[in-house]
Amino acid sequence: MLSESIANPRSITIAEFFRTAPEELRLELVAGAEGLERHELSSERIQKLGLGLAGYSSYIHYGRLQMIGKSETAFLEGFSSEKRAESVASLPAEKIACLLITKGLEPLVELRTFAKQNAIPLLRSNAVSSRAIVLITSFLQDRLAPETTIHGVLVEMHGLGVLIRGESGVGKSECALDLVARGHRLVSDDSVRIKSLGGTLVGSSDEITAGFLEIRGLGIINVRELFGVASVRSSKELSVCIEFRRADDHIEGDRLGLEMEREEICGSNLPKFSLPVRPGRNLASLVETAVKVFMLRCEGSDAAKEVIERHTRAVARDGEQLA
Repeated sequence: MLSESIANPRSITIAEFFRTAPEELRLELVAGAEGLERHELSSERIQKLGLGLAGYSSYIHYGRLQMIGKSETAFLEGFSSEKRAESVASLPAEKIACLLITKGLEPLVELRTFAKQNAIPLLRSNAVSSRAIVLITSFLQDRLAPETTIHGVLVEMHGLGVLIRGESGVGKSECALDLVARGHRLVSDDSVRIKSLGGTLVGSSDEITAGFLEIRGLGIINVRELFGVASVRSSKELSVCIEFRRADDHIEGDRLGLEMEREEICGSNLPKFSLPVRPGRNLASLVETAVKVFMLRCEGSDAAKEVIERHTRAVARDGEQLA
């Protein structure tokens, strides 16, 4: 297993959420500014505060955004001022990271007081609850997704994301250059940022190095300028991993290729080929062939199994003739 760097805090402060949330939400801070840096969101799941206001505080989980829409507001407005204050005061402040009022509704005085007294950020959005849930869930899924940075190269080939790994100096970037020259697309060179989004691995490049390749003897080259805008893309879902091994390294496994190797990344297993690197081997052709073999396997065609079946039939025929 090659080294990889993992950066996965799985939480963001309410201050960061307030600064970076989708513009369509048009978030406004109503109260509780003291808690912006203190509280965090650690789940993409959003809760409506109705059950909590009705006294079922056990359903409230810290780390989730608590939403107050038209129905929750109408529920509170149906109480007397004393009962309304009692209902809001009964909320477990230690379990609430953030309150969000939707549809641009005016927050009730009791909610403002509760947020201010407990330093809980109270935000407001003009978006309706259903739209806010979609936007926030998508945003948090991306921000809270398990993430790792891997040393390697990511290219798109025949619509598939192909992660090329191997030791430094083994020829990954040169191979990527050859692949781009053949019409494939570069996603990232040297370091690949990978996120697990719902079990799907998505790779991208660092903003600074996006669209660039480092080639020994040539230095840093701009792939977009050399091969056109269609030669690069910003991100791609990973489909298969190809690892370059030096020829003197021992590669375990089945020489016939009956069983695919696996590379574990962020808890997901990625199909993998291990290719020995020797002087004179055309790495780009090997990678292209490996990808086509993988595509055929996905369609149900397996050359190794076909050879075994032919051999089995031949042995059976010979046995019948000798009988």
